[in-house]
Amino acid sequence: MSYVPYGYMMGMHALWWFFWIAAVIAVVIALVFRDRGSPPGYREPPRETPHEVLRRRLANGEISAEEYEKRKVILDQDS
Repeated sequence: MSYVPYGYMMGMHALWWFFWIAAVIAVVIALVFRDRGSPPGYREPPRETPHEVLRRRLANGEISAEEYEKRKVILDQDS
């Protein structure tokens, strides 16, 4: 068996400590800055209601006026 200097083993042990400390610091930084990805003042656009979607589809010509009326009656029954 060959002789391994004591300092070499301590160096390897220290590298593992540095690795875990760096990993913990990275996780803390990620948690602190996770909500800062969007520009200041940015708000997510509001979601469309089912009635707004229906009106938009009629305006875009995706559905006919008859289909609009049928679906509107169904939506009005649920609310």
